[in-house]
Amino acid sequence: MSQSPRRLRSAEWFGTADKNGFMYRSWMKNQGIPDHEFQGKPIIGICNTWSELTPCNAHFRKLAEHVKKGVLEAGGYPVEFPVFSNGESNLRPTAMFTRNLASMDVEEAIRGNPLDAVILLVGCDKTTPALLMGAASCDIPTLVVTGGPMLNGKHEGKDIGSGTVVWKLSEEVKAGKISLHDFMAAEAGMSRSAGTCNTMGTASTMACMAESLGTSLPHNAAIPAVDSRRYVLAHLSGNRIVEMVHEDLKLSKVLTKQAFENAIRTNAAIGGSTNAVIHLQAIAGRIGVDLTLDDWTRIGRGTPTIVDLQPSGRYLMEEFYYAGGLPAVLRRLGEADRLPHKDALTINGKTLWENVQDAPLYNDAVIRPLDTPLREDGGMCVMRGNLAPNGAVLKPSAATPELMTHRGRAVVFENFDDYKARINDPDLDVTADDILVMKNCGPRGYHGMAEVGNMGLPSKLLEQGITDMVRISDARMSGTAYGTVVLHVAPEAAAGGPLAAVRNGDLIALDAYAGTLHLEVDDAELTARLAESDPTAESTQIASTGGYRQLYIEHVLQADRGCDFDFLVGCRGAEVPRHSH
Repeated sequence: MSQSPRRLRSAEWFGTADKNGFMYRSWMKNQGIPDHEFQGKPIIGICNTWSELTPCNAHFRKLAEHVKKGVLEAGGYPVEFPVFSNGESNLRPTAMFTRNLASMDVEEAIRGNPLDAVILLVGCDKTTPALLMGAASCDIPTLVVTGGPMLNGKHEGKDIGSGTVVWKLSEEVKAGKISLHDFMAAEAGMSRSAGTCNTMGTASTMACMAESLGTSLPHNAAIPAVDSRRYVLAHLSGNRIVEMVHEDLKLSKVLTKQAFENAIRTNAAIGGSTNAVIHLQAIAGRIGVDLTLDDWTRIGRGTPTIVDLQPSGRYLMEEFYYAGGLPAVLRRLGEADRLPHKDALTINGKTLWENVQDAPLYNDAVIRPLDTPLREDGGMCVMRGNLAPNGAVLKPSAATPELMTHRGRAVVFENFDDYKARINDPDLDVTADDILVMKNCGPRGYHGMAEVGNMGLPSKLLEQGITDMVRISDARMSGTAYGTVVLHVAPEAAAGGPLAAVRNGDLIALDAYAGTLHLEVDDAELTARLAESDPTAESTQIASTGGYRQLYIEHVLQADRGCDFDFLVGCRGAEVPRHSH
């Protein structure tokens, strides 16, 4: 076995012939580990978000076993450990509420244990950013292995997409187009195998972000969860992480500003989730890269969306993989000189371009040529104005082009409960030209910024055949959702942002192309309105109840800064802590 030219981090636990070394080795040996495994082999942590409460990640026990085989084959020793698994499908009020908690779990688990490197087993939406954030704050050799998407959903002989079909069919029920029975019949067919959402939702988007950032092996993003090639990739990842220890290839050498700019361009090309904005901002903050919303405009705008996947397009993740997956997308971008930094380093020791320059591409309908894109400009729209001084975002590939520039009357909901109580009231004063505005759903106002921004339209408008209208909130929306939806308004209403002052009947002007969002109320009136009440009162009262919720509300940053905790920003490294005895 080749030896590392430097002292391994794990040797600070296992490499001494004294009382402490005795204790660390002895207790590990109660698992049947022979002594030679502690003699200079890299110890590889397998950070596992397996949980039966996180259905997307429920197959990770098997995935971990394949990673272990690769680690052992390469001369390392694998140790699997659990961390908080924040699954999107069951957690209330939202998995985003516990993303930072999970990142803290990961960071301290890495720093406090005898690990030379770590493989992150991620899948469901928030597990990918949470684990990357925690690992970035430690900066040891790190490699991402994603669980992969589900097989295509099936209903009435047709493919249906995870999440996307829920939004679509629930609106059709409200419009009277289908029965409740028809709606419920799609439930079993939507999720018919292990894995994450099979649309280009947040899970698939973040898998693509991890790959375009260079933190995973090529093809990691798209291989279906139940495809045997997913397990081959896990095995090869186990091989590679051991080599990374010997090369001292830390995460900070991969997660550079150049890597983030590649990811921003990729997000536009794939029609990725708006949630990627928040998560990349947070990951960048942990590793020490200065990433701003302006970078999303500078790098992303003008990039065509060429991946024809739901919710923006037609196909699903199975077709995306069979068409060539993310390497094919990156090749198309690179050949058109649209890949900002071809020479960005990736975890396999090669540049991003070396990994993808010969990538096969099998289906031009799924991964389109740049001259026949799904959307000419798929770059995330970042808007500012007196309604969003620190920014708001809109996903153009999922919006109605005619509504991207719009002026309308505000129909205001003070919070999500108010919205639910009144949206289907036949007496609601609303027309298709109005703008639905919802407040108090940001990081503090909804304790985690729930995915409620894609407000369903009023029933009476759906019955008239209206399928989209402008919606504005300080909330997020699911990556599987669609519509002309302005999200992440910052500062949020519960933090005293101007959104708190919007009243019914106010005129709002949106120009997503120009990047403006303006409330047509003069400054003096806006100031007076905000002075009339304390928009932070509710969240402050809730915070006084204590617990993690209080910690969250008191320390969470706004959406434009990634919703991380203020005290977690930055890389603290993996200096070996003092002994426990």
